[in-house]
Amino acid sequence: MKQLTGSEIIIECLKEQGVDTVFGYPGGTILNVYDALYKHQDEIHHILTSHEQGASHAADGYARATGKVGVCFATSGPGATNLVTGIATAYMDSVPLVAITANVGVSLLGKDTFQEVDIAGVVMPITKHSFIVKNVHELADTIRRAFKIAKSGRPGPVLVDITKDVTANVADYIPKAPEPIERVSDTIKAEDLDKAIAMIDRAKKPFVMVGGGITISDASAELKKFISKIDAPVCDTLMGKGAFDGNDPHYAGMIGMHGTKAANFGINQSDLLIVIGARFSDRVTGNAAKFAEKQKIIHIDIDAAEINKNVIVDCSVVGDAKEILKMISSRIKTSKKPEWNAEIQELKDKYPSTANYNEMSGPAIINKIYEITDGKATITTDVGQHQMWAAQHYKYSRSRQFISSGGLGTMGYGVGACIGAKMGKPENITINIAGDGCFRMNMNEIATATRYNIPIIQVIINNHVLGMVRQWQTLFYGQRYSSTILEDKVDFVKVSEALGAKAVRATNLKEFEDALKNAIEACEPYVIECVIDKDDKVFPMVPGGATLQECFDENDLKNKQ
Repeated sequence: MKQLTGSEIIIECLKEQGVDTVFGYPGGTILNVYDALYKHQDEIHHILTSHEQGASHAADGYARATGKVGVCFATSGPGATNLVTGIATAYMDSVPLVAITANVGVSLLGKDTFQEVDIAGVVMPITKHSFIVKNVHELADTIRRAFKIAKSGRPGPVLVDITKDVTANVADYIPKAPEPIERVSDTIKAEDLDKAIAMIDRAKKPFVMVGGGITISDASAELKKFISKIDAPVCDTLMGKGAFDGNDPHYAGMIGMHGTKAANFGINQSDLLIVIGARFSDRVTGNAAKFAEKQKIIHIDIDAAEINKNVIVDCSVVGDAKEILKMISSRIKTSKKPEWNAEIQELKDKYPSTANYNEMSGPAIINKIYEITDGKATITTDVGQHQMWAAQHYKYSRSRQFISSGGLGTMGYGVGACIGAKMGKPENITINIAGDGCFRMNMNEIATATRYNIPIIQVIINNHVLGMVRQWQTLFYGQRYSSTILEDKVDFVKVSEALGAKAVRATNLKEFEDALKNAIEACEPYVIECVIDKDDKVFPMVPGGATLQECFDENDLKNKQ
């Protein structure tokens, strides 16, 4: 036992939890914590971001890339509120994150003190839990609880707000090893398992839908074994990318609004849909009332609140996906379904991608990245057309390879997340794909990458418009392009160079190929601006509120016209 200040206790608790990297931005109320961090800079690497939102996204990207808890710091008031979007992003996608903020002293709370905000109250709907620590003797246990909550069950963000006087006060500190995180198995009921196994064994045409829960549970190997036993086609959600190998013959593509026709039509030709670690998002189901309405559905998920929330299912098994798949695979019959797989293959052959890889376009750029990186890079994205192209045209073969804001759809997520992912897995080539609209929102974080020489590669797919919104305006709003045209004088190459990065502009595929090879070789922050046509679109597409059966592509549109 030894006596430490609250700030020193915070640092010791982070070390207990195995934290090696923190992303943040200092300020008045958190000064004591940064002073303690200064003394431990050889043990905990602090990345000073350009904006607190960048810190929260970087912590998120670090967590998604590693499976560990991401950590960010911010001061009180605007520092803390600038974390909110990043915390909400992590909450929607079940990312383990601990945000540590400092607040004004206890005696100043509730008095509209300078830079005072009730941040614990603000983030209550977008965290698993939020704490405010007003007593230094409660500090260590609170931080330990925060990490356990963030990692346990369905992961998510936790905020710990600490008053400034607590960071200065002294208390006894007793080191404590982190409590083990047990996989959730006590909710797995024998009768649910029995029912699921009976349904799977009876199915002639099972189809498996994979969500982010497989990645979170580290259950890719168990999923692969399960698929090999039932010989079923597989589709994934955006968050499920990489959990099942995109090169596997069983893979039918992504499902949903911009999913493949083989996946969207295929599930409606099945007799059993097995959904693992997914929440039936509206972007996946389309019209939820008519989603797989003729199929039996089994839903496997760790969160009981997700069962029958968006889609009514016939059977559910609640618990950790890895444990459930082990139990099911050990008991189900091994079967081969050549006719069923041939039926799905026929859909894949009938509805191939309509993308042209031979001219400068979003899909061609993503395909070229895939070729040059041999499919092994970690890809982060912002949100919009480029995000969908990155999901469609890069074949992901491992979990934690594709990192993107799914549930919240956060523009401005990418550069921060890319920095965090590269810090977490420095051995991987790490590339952020952004549109010009998104890059404007977070390009200040290029300065963070150059400050620490973090060798991320930023690819800007620049169509001089807000592409996804324009696509909707073209198709559904009579081509009324309200506030989506970005034809102005911003030069992303000059801006990036001014922020300290190498930067080039590519106007054709050969220029892009050369630039990307140079960027990989350079091993320093590198920005490549790719100029494409403003009317390139993402296909296939399901209109909002329509059924998956109404999925259309470019050829359908031409035929209709």
